[in-house]
Amino acid sequence: MKRVYVSIGTNIDREHNVRAAVAALRRHYGPLRISPVYETAAVGFAGDAFYNLVVGLDTEEPPEALRDRFQAIESEQGRRRGGERFASRTLDIDLLTWGDRVMEAPGMSLPRGEIRKHAFVLRPLADIAPDATHPVTGLTYGELWARFEGGGNMRPVELGFESDQPD
Repeated sequence: MKRVYVSIGTNIDREHNVRAAVAALRRHYGPLRISPVYETAAVGFAGDAFYNLVVGLDTEEPPEALRDRFQAIESEQGRRRGGERFASRTLDIDLLTWGDRVMEAPGMSLPRGEIRKHAFVLRPLADIAPDATHPVTGLTYGELWARFEGGGNMRPVELGFESDQPD
């Protein structure tokens, strides 16, 4: 089994879409490790604030199958593709890591570059996997977060999620 980390974000019907994403991931993959949910300002466009979190799960599915499943879950929540890159989202589920695999393929990069670029990805990842190692830098996510500059305005939001997996 591979440990996979996934980011979830939405700024449309936020609580509903986050709950739907977590429920769908639990149905498909079983127990989850769930970070706190953070409210963050939209990045790259003027829009409503997002809810963001990271989920850890274990699977044998290859990255391409995970991407397809995540896109199907997004579509079930009303996500329409083909619009502007920086725009409001009903749901965005992105594969951040797949074990320690490093790869570049059309439409997929592992580990995902946003881990080191955006606080709304790195902070929740560091919350649930502080001792896990970034496969390119060799630093732990806790170390990367400690070195991160400009953590931005991230406000924790209590939605009552419980992780199914121990720390």
